[in-house]
Amino acid sequence: MSAVKKKPSAKINHDLFEDIPVLQRKWQAALKPGQGLPRYEDVMLGSLGRLADHIAVLKRENGALEISRTGRYVQQWLQDERWDIAVEIVSPDCATVLREAANCALSKRHPYLATCHCVRDGMVRTYDVLALPTSSRWGGILIGTYVNERSAQYNLLDAIFSTTEDGVVSLATIRDVAGAPCDFQIVHHNQSAARHLKLPSSRLQWSRLNDGGNILCAEDVMMRLFDVVSRGGHDQFEVDSDERNLRLGAHAFGDIVSLTIADVTALKRREASFRLLFDANPVPMCIFDKTTAEILNVNDAAVRHYGYSRAQFLRRTIWQLWPPGEWESLDQALEDLAETDHFQRDWRHLKADGSEIEVLTYGRRVTFDGHDGFLVSIVDITERRKAEARIAYMAHHDGLTSLPNREFYQERLKQALEQGAAGNKRVAIMCIDLDLFKNVNDSLGHPIGDRLLQAVANRLKEQARGGNLAARLGGDEFAVILNDAGTSSQISEFAADLIEVLSAPYEIEDQELVIGASIGIAVSPYDGSSSEQLMKNADMALYRAKQDGGRVHRFFETDMDRQAQKRRDLEHDLRHAFAHGEFELHYQPLVDVASNRISCFESLLRWRHREKGMISPADFVPVAEDIGLIVPLGEWVLREACSIAAQWPDGIKVAVNLSAVQFRSRNLVQVVMSALAQSGLAPTRLELEITESIFLAETEANLATLHQLRQLGVSISMDDFGTGYSSLSYLRSFPFDKIKIDRSFVKDLAQRSDCVAIVRAISGLGRSLNITTTAEGVETVDQLDWLRAEGCNQVQGFLFSAAKPASEVEELLVRFGARASKAA
Repeated sequence: MSAVKKKPSAKINHDLFEDIPVLQRKWQAALKPGQGLPRYEDVMLGSLGRLADHIAVLKRENGALEISRTGRYVQQWLQDERWDIAVEIVSPDCATVLREAANCALSKRHPYLATCHCVRDGMVRTYDVLALPTSSRWGGILIGTYVNERSAQYNLLDAIFSTTEDGVVSLATIRDVAGAPCDFQIVHHNQSAARHLKLPSSRLQWSRLNDGGNILCAEDVMMRLFDVVSRGGHDQFEVDSDERNLRLGAHAFGDIVSLTIADVTALKRREASFRLLFDANPVPMCIFDKTTAEILNVNDAAVRHYGYSRAQFLRRTIWQLWPPGEWESLDQALEDLAETDHFQRDWRHLKADGSEIEVLTYGRRVTFDGHDGFLVSIVDITERRKAEARIAYMAHHDGLTSLPNREFYQERLKQALEQGAAGNKRVAIMCIDLDLFKNVNDSLGHPIGDRLLQAVANRLKEQARGGNLAARLGGDEFAVILNDAGTSSQISEFAADLIEVLSAPYEIEDQELVIGASIGIAVSPYDGSSSEQLMKNADMALYRAKQDGGRVHRFFETDMDRQAQKRRDLEHDLRHAFAHGEFELHYQPLVDVASNRISCFESLLRWRHREKGMISPADFVPVAEDIGLIVPLGEWVLREACSIAAQWPDGIKVAVNLSAVQFRSRNLVQVVMSALAQSGLAPTRLELEITESIFLAETEANLATLHQLRQLGVSISMDDFGTGYSSLSYLRSFPFDKIKIDRSFVKDLAQRSDCVAIVRAISGLGRSLNITTTAEGVETVDQLDWLRAEGCNQVQGFLFSAAKPASEVEELLVRFGARASKAA
């Protein structure tokens, strides 16, 4: 399609409206008897003269309407100078009227006059379009189409705004020397605006609002308009004017504000009437006289709720709904009502049976039967208040034990410290942690654990009598505040007695349970004067008590703070190490006793500290578990081990240790699948080692996870077998692929017959259940000989190799064959 070249606009000849009847007569004169249509040449050629610019010739080509040729004026109207183009590709408003005129002319086989309204640059232009159907000498039909504009034009927006019932005003912002809006000038308005503002248009146009004279000049209206201009956006508000309610809507476009004005008086009156129709409202409602307080009307819901009949209600004043104790506040409230149109307040009310209820009332000034009164909606909140009281209690007390919770404990501790400082008295706090509670909870279930916590709470409350306070901080952590603590020996005696009481057996559901308690103590003002410092120091003392074996109490000492700082430093370094890649894996071989070959490597986590060198896993793994780092760290170990093992020969497996914390994260199976997929390692070459602690918690869920892992093709190994008290039950619960004999039994194998008996039993158990047995910690040839004699399948230890970095595994595989045969 070629570019359209614009030509100078043709001057509109408005006299051409007289040409339409001339053309119609010419068409009629050219129609010969017996012809269906006149010939094109007789109508459209010859004497057209100046009309040629206004003529377009249309024809149908393959069923589509085409513009065959156009005059200059028509080209300007179409905004297209091309010939032989489809009507559909010109301006849609032109195309629509051309199709209409042509189709009707062809259908009637007679001239057809259509009207076209085109909106160009906001102006509405009206065109007459006359279609003259003619026959062509070459066959077919040509439609000569005459187009011309009428003289009348009008602005579309002006037409809309001038006919709307809403007033429309355009305001230009006037700013002061500081650039702040200080006034507005009316630069445009419609007739409705003049009617709403009750001023003639001549008075409104170009007037400034600061000059006054209409409701827009009111101070509150001006302030709303200034705000709209300053912040941008829009605002809507209502004003009262001459018993009318006008709703104003303001929109800012830079410094121009478009303001609409709507009269909502009738709507407001309908709303007022509707509010009086309250009889069927399910909310109790009444109307009382503002001056006499007499009840003027009530709805059915109020009658039902209060128990009075309607007649009884209407003989009463609102004073008789209030208990005498509320009369003084009611009197003051009625005085305040003289200054307001509405109110909202909580009260106590009396029902017909004398019972009291708590209500929330909403009131609004109304006129009823000539009385100045208030319409009141009443919501009974008695049950809600009781629920709020229960919620308030629950917010400060533990739901299980009913002991004060941590928040209440902290509030009372602050009060105790303030009172202690004022009275020169010492305040002691005790942080209490139950020993062995986790074992009870995990082995017997949470219901039994909850009953045990309730029993502990009862004993604590009994011991912490008087002005002292016992609280549950969470889990199996409790605390006691001694308000007047006395001497250190008295505090120590109280703590010892408390441990003795809490350690006595508990009888729960015909089971005797025995636990213990460890206590950390901090005393003000020596160990801190703030609640935060005291709790922190008592926690550190509790940590020392747990380290010392439990069932003891310890006072805070300055050295504990240094130990805690050391622990905090380790936590910080651990997070830094994980973020900066300071961890690495070393691999220790597992040797098949029968073939004297390496069959597997156990991956062992190592931390090479940037300053302190290698740090033992025994030092940092428990801390990693405490701070929640063990799960992401375990995922890294799994991915790294699989990635390295994928580079080994096909027959070599890799073993990865899993912690109980990883099982609690509940995405272990997905993590294993992801590590295998990313590395390309076959599932049969991955061995996961677990300890009995995994079976102590959430056994059903953990067993399900283990079965899902086995379904992937992964092998499952029980680590440190024989050290737990119920390992045999685990073998019945889950078919392990391997059990590992703990190094404590291997160490004294050549010297102690009981170790030999245990190894023999485990090996025999493995053979009977078709489970591979692996002995850990093999350091001597004698130990290897004993293990081979007892039928152990695999061995692992320093006799063969310490754990090595990944870079040395290949060398170890190459040279190990000779070493293994020598060990034999």
